Amino acid sequence: MSRALFSRNSDLARLREEGYLVQVIGGFLVMREVPYVAADRSVRRGTLISSLALAGDQTRQPDTHVIHFDGEYPCHANGKPISAIAHQTHHFQLGNGLTAKHAFSSKPAEGYSDYHHKMTTYASIIAGPAAVIDETVTARSYRALDEEEDADSVFNYVETASDRVGIGALTARFLGLKIAIIGLGGSGSYILDLVAKTPVAEIRLFDADEFLQHNAFRAPGAPSLEELRDAPLKVDYYKRIYERMHRGIVAVPEAVTNTNLDLLDGIDFAFLSLDAGEAKAAIVGRLSQQGATFVDIGMGLELGDAGLTGILRVTTSTTEQRAKADTPQRIPLAGGGADDLYASNIQVADLNALNAVLAVIRWKKLCGFYCDLEGEHHSTYTLDGNMLLNEDQS
Repeated sequence: MSRALFSRNSDLARLREEGYLVQVIGGFLVMREVPYVAADRSVRRGTLISSLALAGDQTRQPDTHVIHFDGEYPCHANGKPISAIAHQTHHFQLGNGLTAKHAFSSKPAEGYSDYHHKMTTYASIIAGPAAVIDETVTARSYRALDEEEDADSVFNYVETASDRVGIGALTARFLGLKIAIIGLGGSGSYILDLVAKTPVAEIRLFDADEFLQHNAFRAPGAPSLEELRDAPLKVDYYKRIYERMHRGIVAVPEAVTNTNLDLLDGIDFAFLSLDAGEAKAAIVGRLSQQGATFVDIGMGLELGDAGLTGILRVTTSTTEQRAKADTPQRIPLAGGGADDLYASNIQVADLNALNAVLAVIRWKKLCGFYCDLEGEHHSTYTLDGNMLLNEDQS
């Protein structure tokens, strides 16, 4: 991906052609070995780091004039700080292994036209005083970098959403995780939509059913009539969509039962979005045995004269709270038959989505992405009263 970005964008290519040591890391454009003057008038080298605005593999006009710098605060040749670019001094954890000590602000009247304009402007401001002290120093080293490729990335294109707002270090907490989504009904499909936007290593999908017309009205996206005529398996239908973004989608066209529990081997976290029954009991037992954390979700709906009422449930099972969570009072392991209103495929895409969102937020709290003050392992949302209750706090 990095090689492609430099070959397809003239502003990036021009930086390398002119000898600057630049590379793309995550959602950042990085210029290394930029000389500057320290407070003691010694010449040192630092790193400029800019967020990168992309449309696929094409750069756009920089969306911010601010840039980060990893190094001491740069000074004029006399050792006095270059105050004109002062913005913030802080220890910035940018993610992707990048850190910075300062953020600078220098905005042309019309903004920066492209990334060549932005990076060379800041390099000139910072490196100019160093050349006064030592005329041989320059930011143009003409030194070749080991060509970096994003082969290890799970995404097919650069994920810029996290880095542009400074949460790359938090997003990195999902790296390497293997996630299972067991059941791709209404809620399971929304879980996939959300998890696919994180850099987890693998998303293993389990479902043996076909994607049919009623599924289309309680799932993310909009299938075509031709797709519905083909009646694809759910796992294949969703894999085809989400592998456009995420490389780690694994389709398992089977229902997990007590005869194939080995399919869950290697899973770090699982989302359970399936009906109660013997299979669910076996899954819960296997995940508990192998020490995996999981979230089980459920929904109970009733039709009354005033409309639909019901309760959404999110139950978390961790090694610390296993005994309390894995009980029939928390995770139902029996029932879910044809007499249940929700089992009739009633179209409630909004509730499917909400149940999925609550489950994914809980998972992200467990990963440390979101602050977690309650530590709840069981929560319910009551529809008619719009009430969210937490229980089983850790």
